[in-house]
Amino acid sequence: MGEALGPGSRLPLSAVPQWPSFVADDHTPVEFSVALAQNEPPSVRMIVESLAERPDRRANLAAALGVLDRLAARHQLDLRRLDQVRDLFLPAEPQGAFAFWYSLIVQAREAPAIKVYLNPEARGRESATALVGEALGRLGLGAAFPAVTEHALRREGLDRFSFFALDLMDQNRARVKTYVSHDAAETADVVRAASAAPDVDLELLADVCALACGGTGPFTRRPLMSSYTFMAGDTDRPSGYSLYIPLRDYVQDDLEACGRVLSIMARCGLDTAPFVMALASLVQRPLGEGVGLIAHVSLRLGRPRPGATVYLSSEAYDVTPPRTKAMSV
Repeated sequence: MGEALGPGSRLPLSAVPQWPSFVADDHTPVEFSVALAQNEPPSVRMIVESLAERPDRRANLAAALGVLDRLAARHQLDLRRLDQVRDLFLPAEPQGAFAFWYSLIVQAREAPAIKVYLNPEARGRESATALVGEALGRLGLGAAFPAVTEHALRREGLDRFSFFALDLMDQNRARVKTYVSHDAAETADVVRAASAAPDVDLELLADVCALACGGTGPFTRRPLMSSYTFMAGDTDRPSGYSLYIPLRDYVQDDLEACGRVLSIMARCGLDTAPFVMALASLVQRPLGEGVGLIAHVSLRLGRPRPGATVYLSSEAYDVTPPRTKAMSV
């Protein structure tokens, strides 16, 4: 973990973080998650933003690339796909909230996997759609770009590309993922977005959305987010779809969030024990005394591994007080 954080791992925890990382609500540059699937062991994931000793966008990017060089040498990472799009997403003067994040994925009986997140708004929000289109084209996925835009970018000014992610492994197993944020969306909007991928259970998607958010929308707080997964052999459409729901915005406190996660897992037929153990390893307060420890939940549909993931904050810097009013969409 310290290696992935870069030089910033030596920065002290204080009342005010030295860099406002957007990995977590309290600006901690690390977020944990547990990914669940039927008939498979759970995996633990960590999203990390590498920080420089004197952090800013340029310095953090340089620190992250330094970390990447060391990780690539140690873990035999495959950087070929990243090299094909590096110049698009990593300009000398990056814009936006971040330039480069990592996901470290740990599974039983498997070598750790590493994924990188790139920012489509690195050259400005107005360039994000063209940037993603160019990146997919370079990676041999240009024919799939219309399927994404036609299903997910239907509402001008409300739907936008937020992340572009790459697995750093052998290209036959590596995924390419695009993420689209949906401001003020309704369930029908994400159901339509999900229909771009084959073998997606749209009824399950709608049910999970209702269980997480307590209604059908419009969801006017933090946006719901679609993600499309491209695998080897994909040409004109993605293999899989995921919906990311910012659960902490649609509950009063983490006690309510925990109940909603358990309901979602029951609907999906998933074992709740790994989530409960992961939550117990992090929680240091009664769940009713804050909101945001259980940050968001995602539902994975289609290939390669249908299931759900729950994202957990360490609350290293701060705890968000619970809301006093009942939530509504």
